Amino acid sequence: MKKAHTMCGLAIVAALTFSSCATIFGGTQHTFVVNSNPGDAKLVITNKKGKEVFNGNTPATVRLKSGAGYFSPAQYTVKFTKAGYEEFTMPIHFKLNGWYFGNILIGGAIGMLIVDPLTGGMWTVSNTEKRINKMLKPQGATEPSLTIVDVKHVDEGMKERLVKIN
Repeated sequence: MKKAHTMCGLAIVAALTFSSCATIFGGTQHTFVVNSNPGDAKLVITNKKGKEVFNGNTPATVRLKSGAGYFSPAQYTVKFTKAGYEEFTMPIHFKLNGWYFGNILIGGAIGMLIVDPLTGGMWTVSNTEKRINKMLKPQGATEPSLTIVDVKHVDEGMKERLVKIN
């Protein structure tokens, strides 16, 4: 009788472990490498509830959870600040992990409906999104611009300085 209970317990553990494809292959946390130019900018990361999950300076390596509750992807806001530079804020959004659908192939209803949604393994970001490099803009800097004007609307003084290019 004891052996039957042990075997049943092992079968349940195996079913839970091997029926959560996204959790096994994608993980539940992701590492982000965050940098700025110029370096040593203040870096604050908050979750979708506004709770601060990281506070430090660039460059930084930060590990963030992919889930924010049952069937709920994580969302983060990354804020860069540095004296003399404009503040910059950007979001991090997690999307559905393709491995989540592996549960269908192996009959992993437990993985699809319980394990992956609870652990956050069903959510991911691409490897390119895990490398955040931000060029900070000096305060008061203007963006270069190009204005196209019909030559008919240019005054005579400006027309004298025009150079024909074709």
